[in-house]
Amino acid sequence: MAPTPRTAALDALPVREAVPALVAALDGHGCAVLCAPPGTGKTTLVPLVLAGLVGGGPRRRVLVAEPRRIAARAAARRMAWLLGEEAGGAVGFTVRGERVAGPSTVVEVVTTGVLLQRLQRDQELAGVDVVVLDECHERHLDADTVAAFLLDVRETLRPELRLVAASATTDAAGWARVLGGAPVVEAPGVSYPVETVWAPPARPVRPPHGMRVDPAQLAHVAAVVRRALAERDGDVLCFLPGVGEIARVAGQLGGVDAEVLQVHGRAPAAVQDAALTASARRRVILATAVAESSLTVPGVRVVVDSGLAREPRVDHARGLGALATVRASRAAGRQRAGRAGREAPGAVYRCWTEAEDVRLPSFPAPEIRVADLAQFALQAACWGDPDAAGLALLDPPPAGAMAAAREVLVAVGAVDPEGRPTARGQRMARLGLHPRLARALLDGAAALGGRRAAELVALLSEEPPREYGDDLAAAWRQARRGADGYAARWRAESRRLERAAGGPGGRPADGTGRASARVSGPGDDAAAGLVAALAFPERLARARGEGAFLMASGTGAELGEGSALRRAPWLAVAVADRPPHSASARVRLAAAVDEETALAAAAHLRTDVEEVRWEDGGLTARTVRRLGAVELDARPLRDPDPALVRAALLDGLRTEGLGLLRWSPEGAALRDRLGFLHRTLGGGWPDVARDDALLDRADDWLEPELSRARRRADLGRIDAAQALKRLLPWATGEAARLDGLAPERIEVPSGSRVRVDYSGEQPVLAVKLQELFGLAETPRVAGVPVLVHLLSPAGRPAAVTADLASFWRDGYRAVRAELRGRYPRHPWPEDPAAAEPTRHTNARLRR
Repeated sequence: MAPTPRTAALDALPVREAVPALVAALDGHGCAVLCAPPGTGKTTLVPLVLAGLVGGGPRRRVLVAEPRRIAARAAARRMAWLLGEEAGGAVGFTVRGERVAGPSTVVEVVTTGVLLQRLQRDQELAGVDVVVLDECHERHLDADTVAAFLLDVRETLRPELRLVAASATTDAAGWARVLGGAPVVEAPGVSYPVETVWAPPARPVRPPHGMRVDPAQLAHVAAVVRRALAERDGDVLCFLPGVGEIARVAGQLGGVDAEVLQVHGRAPAAVQDAALTASARRRVILATAVAESSLTVPGVRVVVDSGLAREPRVDHARGLGALATVRASRAAGRQRAGRAGREAPGAVYRCWTEAEDVRLPSFPAPEIRVADLAQFALQAACWGDPDAAGLALLDPPPAGAMAAAREVLVAVGAVDPEGRPTARGQRMARLGLHPRLARALLDGAAALGGRRAAELVALLSEEPPREYGDDLAAAWRQARRGADGYAARWRAESRRLERAAGGPGGRPADGTGRASARVSGPGDDAAAGLVAALAFPERLARARGEGAFLMASGTGAELGEGSALRRAPWLAVAVADRPPHSASARVRLAAAVDEETALAAAAHLRTDVEEVRWEDGGLTARTVRRLGAVELDARPLRDPDPALVRAALLDGLRTEGLGLLRWSPEGAALRDRLGFLHRTLGGGWPDVARDDALLDRADDWLEPELSRARRRADLGRIDAAQALKRLLPWATGEAARLDGLAPERIEVPSGSRVRVDYSGEQPVLAVKLQELFGLAETPRVAGVPVLVHLLSPAGRPAAVTADLASFWRDGYRAVRAELRGRYPRHPWPEDPAAAEPTRHTNARLRR
């Protein structure tokens, strides 16, 4: 008996009104952008219509790509229900490790990752007529990549392939542009009003950093859930950033009169199904972003939004990639709030202030801008576009991230130095793993066997629960005997990877063959260390104190108190993050390894270099063997490269200053004179006031003395005055004017030649007052009046002026009245302008 479609449910879906326009757009252009609010049926009705299963159109094979496994399964089951069937008939689904489909399947819902693998195996997507990219507003990297590949297929191989980009909230204009000017079809929505309740914490909480969320924030979210249960009817859907936060809030909801469900990508299928099924009992559903879109959670009338989300981040300098907790965008907030109004009027409790809301980002950051691009770069290379320059992407990949990705791919043997995929790389791309994990699976299988390597890589591909501990080998043993949801998923993924690892292997990356040969029948601890080292060679870390390590990337790493790994001589760090204001990463998951395994797994990081450094006030020269930033051993270097010595001496001059050279008084004075001319005249007069400016021109003034130097003492023998003269503008002839423009001494009326001090902003002439009698105008150098320090007969400052004429007229009388009685043997004429200048006392003058 043929199944009976649920006609009433199909007719009630609001997107039906937009279907004719969508079909017309696809018939005319081949691509379309569908904008439909949540709950309108874009995920369920549209694929059925395009497949001809509803509405009587021609029969077509339709692929629906969803960003998450939970959404793919739910969408397929909902469509099958609308047709009066079970999933696996006309509608099926395929997610990683699970396929429910058969020969009669016409609509297949897949994750974007699964579709990416299919495209790499079969670029034409033979037999597929329409592809629907659902929830494209989320801007997951796999979804952006799939869209770019499909457009390439349409342009070069299959112009008849139809493509729909569907979303509730998206950059419709941007997607229409990427799809070659595709029409935008908007579907009306039937949403009920949702009241916004602003519910910020009573006291400030610390902002999220890395994976950390302030416990006070989570306690507040739990309190808001309790408030919502008391104030409103219906189920409560609470959005939290991750699994850990869900578990913490669930623990704080003990005793509430409701069933508490924890829904996330790692949750058992039974829990996910329970959340998507109506219940007679009131429920609190704690969920990650998986519940934002793609699926309807029945019975929800209230949403509690923590305002937090998780986005990928990568620190290329430290070799650390992880998820980071961020403030959710306004678009995500609208999506979340809409969940409360799908079936009836509802309310959203937002755990922040209305003033904060306007400062939130408009949309989530596209993954391509912030994520580790190694997997994307490998997919692009296998597609035939290593630089991704020819792919139609909403956002181009950042050049720095692509360069870092290329380095990883070359190191694991996935691409050649020009970026072309190797046979090994082609195989790695089909495994559905990050290239690092693909390398660990292939090379680990050669050393340990496919099953053990697959089990360990499965642990690394989905980080085990924190309660499993930080020891990878211990976590492996826990997963083997575990009966929780994680252990069940781990077993399924292990079986998938074991099958994928079978068959002929590619050539190992440099050193991995040696690692395989040297590990003979390793136990669990050694096996865990080998696989983690193969996956993350830059995170191999050597102990530098109990619990403290230095990774090959140069980043410090620390283990928590009580860790069984604290005394390990070497670690292979699988998961680490860096706490706020900390110079070291905190190790979350690692395995102990020996040095031999570390050197084999990270052979591409091994170096033997001559190293000459400025240390502790002198030169040290060594031959150093390193694994990345980790020093393995060193021995003295008797005859270092002169270029390395020169560079180290320059470092010493930068560290301790040019005072290491021999500066006579004349040399210091010359530097000051040249500095004055540079400030005053510029042109060819060199900048000598700053050490770094002089060191940047070391070739111009310190050679050949610097190249002959071999130690600190040799620097002290370099005559700075003679060296500085090399910087004078000899080529223009200006050097000959040095003494005229900035004379070392100025002759004053008494006949004395007095030194000018050029060390300040203005040249200073310090001279006894009596030696300037009769001098009406202030002396000038390079057109600048000197600052005259008029000294008493005892050589102490009596007055300072840059205008002698004004001083003789207005200031001299006060100085004369003060000093004449103190120094009666010296002349103090009433009219200094007409007096005879002198260096002597009155008695000497009378003689």
